[in-house]
This record gives sequence, C-alpha cells and structure tokens, in this order.
Amino acid sequence: MNSWLLNFINMNFDKILSPCYVLDEKLLRKNLELMKRVKDESGASIIVAFKGYSMWSTFKMVRKYLDGATASSTHEARLCFEEMKSLAHSYAAVYFPNDFDKIMDYSSHISFNSLTEFHRYYPSVKSYKKHKISCGIRINPEFSVVETDLYNPGKAGSRLGTDIKNIGEILPKGIEGIHVHCLCESSAEDTEGLLIAVETKLGHFLKDIKWLNIGGGHLMTKAGYDVEHLINVLKSFKNRHPHLDLILEPGSAVGWDTGVLKSTVLDIVNNHGVETLMLDVSFTAHMPDTLEMPYRPRIRGASEPVEGKPTYRIGGTSCLSGDYMDFYSFEKEVQVGDTLILEDMIHYTMVKTSMFNGVPHPSIGIWTEKDKFKMVREFKYKDYKNRLS
Repeated sequence: MNSWLLNFINMNFDKILSPCYVLDEKLLRKNLELMKRVKDESGASIIVAFKGYSMWSTFKMVRKYLDGATASSTHEARLCFEEMKSLAHSYAAVYFPNDFDKIMDYSSHISFNSLTEFHRYYPSVKSYKKHKISCGIRINPEFSVVETDLYNPGKAGSRLGTDIKNIGEILPKGIEGIHVHCLCESSAEDTEGLLIAVETKLGHFLKDIKWLNIGGGHLMTKAGYDVEHLINVLKSFKNRHPHLDLILEPGSAVGWDTGVLKSTVLDIVNNHGVETLMLDVSFTAHMPDTLEMPYRPRIRGASEPVEGKPTYRIGGTSCLSGDYMDFYSFEKEVQVGDTLILEDMIHYTMVKTSMFNGVPHPSIGIWTEKDKFKMVREFKYKDYKNRLS
C-alpha cells in the first residue's frame, strides 16, 4: 500500500458531506516540517506562494514553519498581511496604477516585471514612509525544463520577466534584488541547473544585490525528491554568495498530497457502449488543471484501464462537452450513490476553481490532528450570485 494512502486511513468519509475538499492537518504539518528543515539546514528563506496554496484557515500553522508569503496581486498581498501576519514579497506581471499604494502598504519586497514598470513606480516606493520596501526586477534567464508551454515561464520570448539584454551591464539604481522563476513541480537537479544558469548569465549582477528570489516549482515534499541534494545545492550557493538572502517560494510543495476531493456518483450514462460516471464535481470548474495541464488525477481504488475490469469514463457535472476524464478501471462495478475520492486536490486546484455553470462549489473542510472533521466553508447561492452583476 502506498505511504500516502496509509496517511488517510483514519479519515471517515461518512462524516463528510459531498462534494468537499478535505485537508489532512497531519500531512500538512509533515510537509511544513520538511520545508523548515530545508530552510534551516541550507540557510535559504522559504515563503509560501499563494497562487499555489492559499487556504488561509491553515495559516496559523503555516507561519510557524515558513518565512512569509509571496503575492501576485493586491488581494493576495492583503491576505498575507491579514492572515500570515507579515508583509508580502510581491510580484505581479503588471501592476494596476489605482491600487499600487495598497501593494506598498502590504509589501516588504516588490519585484517588477519590466524596467518600464520599475521606473514608473520606483519614485512612489522611494518616497514611501510607512516601512522599508526593497525593489527587485524579474529577469528571464531562459533556463527551461518545463515541457508544457502553458506552465513554462522560462522559454525565450516569455512575457514574464525582462530579457537579460534589456538590463545592460549595470542594474538601475534602486534595484536591490533579482527574481527568477523557471520551474514547475521540478526536481532538486532542476534547481541546481537554474542556479548554474543564474551564475552563468546573471553572475555579474550578484555582487550588487541583497537578495535573489528563485521562484517556485521546488517540489521538495514529493515522494522521491532528493531533499539532501537540494539542501547541499542551496548551501553551496549561499557559501559562494554569503551576502545574498536566497529565497524560494514554492506553492505546490506546501499542499502536496495533503488532501482530497470527496465526490459522489449521481448517475451512470451509457451511450455507444461508453459508461460514464456522472459526479457532483466538475473537472473544468473544480479541477481545471486536469484539463489545462493536462494530468490525470488519482482516484482511490481505481487504476488505468484493465481489460476485464469494470471501466468507466469519469464525467463532471457541467455542460462543457469536455468536462470528463477518460477511462479508469475499478475492482467492482460502481453504483449510483458510491463515493469517489480524488487524490491530491489541495494545492492549485482549490485556488483555481470557478463557479462556472452555477454548479455547486465543493465545501472546504479539515480532518484535524485529533481525527475530527471540521467544516471550514460552505458555498451557497449568494456566493455564486455575488460574483456576477
């Protein structure tokens, strides 16, 4: 039996309404303990990326282990200030002029996507009096290991970060840090490759800055990840550049394999010999990465198609024709009313959900360390209506 499944043995799904995202507190703490070990032993700072994990009802635990959060918008920066109890490391692809003052109110670091944005807003930062803000520039080192273009910020011509040639030989006055982000669910060896690329292509800037943010995508909590190698890579870089605050901002790693989405089979449709289990959840609305990435979610008790076993397509509840996952096999025939548990649904998935079609949005709950279910949030008609005009 897989170790991740053993961790869920005590979760009593009969006590949990469907549909519902359920985070396991024990597994979250396990991930956070590992991440704290990495930062303590390497000397690097680790902050949580809200774009990948922003379940703020758990932030009381998260902030005991990590060094803060990175925000990609005013709302995320405010969430950091209110719930992580710290100022954010903010980076946005573009800032909105009418709320940049709020970004400053909630940020200790602000990275800019282009030199034009830096020059546009730096006078405001320079004259800001409430607290110190350190400015950075995002640079694309064109280090690319991500195969899916949708998730690859490091490819040539990316809109994220400025080209190295746009900088020249000297960083503009006022820039104290460099932000790079080229990874996505990547390995320790990929982090090593990124740091080599930074030293090779941006090395002449490093002596003139105070911090280097190497972004997210460091999937250190995934089974099989070489944590020791990551620690050694980060420690070695810190030894070569002891004046730099080295910052990592993983999102997926925080919530990786910490929870599930409970769903129920509402109907079974049989057309042209294809049997489809119709669930009370939607792939396009509640698990959009399964269609965008794409990736196949694990379903507890199911496998890849096996000849001779009951095999079904898994259908979502929306009217989008492509709201389904192709075939899974089960040990026995599935019946209307059966529970299906979709694994690893806490990172990114919850952040990216929508209320498309007005389909019922899954509730959010926590299976506590005392083996009790705690409902955190239920979504009602007003939640749907208030998103519209």
